[in-house]
Amino acid sequence: MESEELTMLLYANKPLSFNEKGVDCSVNLKDGELFYLVFSDHQENRKSININEATEADAFQSTINFWRKWLSQSTYKGRWREMVHRSALTLKLLTYEPTGAIVAALTTSLPEHIGGERNWDYRFTWIRDAAFTVYAFMRIGFTQEAMRFMEFIEARVKSNEDDQPLQIMYGIHGETKLTEQHLDHLSGYKNSKPVRIGNGAYNQLQLDIYGELMDAVYLYNKYGTPISYDFWKELCKVIEWNATNWQQKDAGIWEVRGGYQHFVYSKLMSWVALDRAVRLADKRSLPSDKARWLKIRDEIYTEIMEKGWSEELQSFTQTYEGDGLDAAVLLMTMTFFMSPTDPRMLKTLDAMNRSPQAGGLVSNDLVYRYDLSKSPDGLDGEEGTFNICTFWMVEALARAGKADPKYLEEARLMFEHMLSFSNHLGLYAEETGLCGEALGNFPQAFTHLALISAAFNLDRALDE
Repeated sequence: MESEELTMLLYANKPLSFNEKGVDCSVNLKDGELFYLVFSDHQENRKSININEATEADAFQSTINFWRKWLSQSTYKGRWREMVHRSALTLKLLTYEPTGAIVAALTTSLPEHIGGERNWDYRFTWIRDAAFTVYAFMRIGFTQEAMRFMEFIEARVKSNEDDQPLQIMYGIHGETKLTEQHLDHLSGYKNSKPVRIGNGAYNQLQLDIYGELMDAVYLYNKYGTPISYDFWKELCKVIEWNATNWQQKDAGIWEVRGGYQHFVYSKLMSWVALDRAVRLADKRSLPSDKARWLKIRDEIYTEIMEKGWSEELQSFTQTYEGDGLDAAVLLMTMTFFMSPTDPRMLKTLDAMNRSPQAGGLVSNDLVYRYDLSKSPDGLDGEEGTFNICTFWMVEALARAGKADPKYLEEARLMFEHMLSFSNHLGLYAEETGLCGEALGNFPQAFTHLALISAAFNLDRALDE
């Protein structure tokens, strides 16, 4: 297998046959006999690989030793250690070692609705997803992976033009042009078309990424390694752009294709960006335009409370003065925008934690990200419940347990129920369907990082 940039070689200890579809090999194994394949990049002056039972056994054992040693760094000792560690392993495997980039998933075009068009290429690094992943790694002791991603994101921030918004996603080598294409000659999974490569969302405006980025930087500076002055100078440019442009409409965290709006979550994370910038500047005594940042931060807070709250629904909404709910606003408590016991937050929890038929977002303990009938996103078809949103609900309920123990008990039951929807390897896709089937790309970093965070904070709430 050869291209202009890469040559791949396939080795086996049994004869291989080639045809128009690829490679075939039919093997009858006897007791104790081994069959192995090695798929490797070509190296100069190497025509073959010397494989035998001894070298195969050594390679297998060294692989086991590597993962055991890596996992031994975990500081998580809580109730759900096996599932947390499975999720940590998954996130590690979604990390591209040469650059530190963290991809959202390893697949493309696995459908969110069987037979539908909601089929996306997730083999890229979203600032949002990767920043959340850094938080998950830091929570349980994996600082090296967090450091490598910080190196990746620092390079992206430095290469960004001063007067332009930060791009929301990149290729694993930092590529910026991720043009979306349809592969019409492919039928797709269970005839779910189109099959896409590239992702047209790469040039969308999504204001929330500034908050996720700055929160990750703040936590890394606190629990990992203090950031450099040069990195801080570049971050200040990003913060200034956000401070100047936070009032714009955008596509939001869910990357809607039905037009830009004033999404409450986007405004929330703009507040987070400025708040963390001020905290970081104070903590490190770094030069900053603190007075201006504080003023704009407080303006955002007031505007969210005035325009993002619905007296009729007794809940925060997805958009300013809208009537649709959005599970993303559950992060208000996790980002310290609001107290988890604030009456408005408890009412928002109660409004969401109803069945869709009753106006909520929860079905059989699984959480939809929003109601498509009230929040059209420019696409046809339906989708399943969103796994990260279920774990967000668990965490929000656990934090609300300080106001009423019923919330904490509900959080634990929901979390335990959600664990039953993983596959036999403890892995999750992006969504879960009404019959418990996995939907969307797989395995999904978003889901596994949220599992780690929910387990960590639920453990802490139960211990308290």
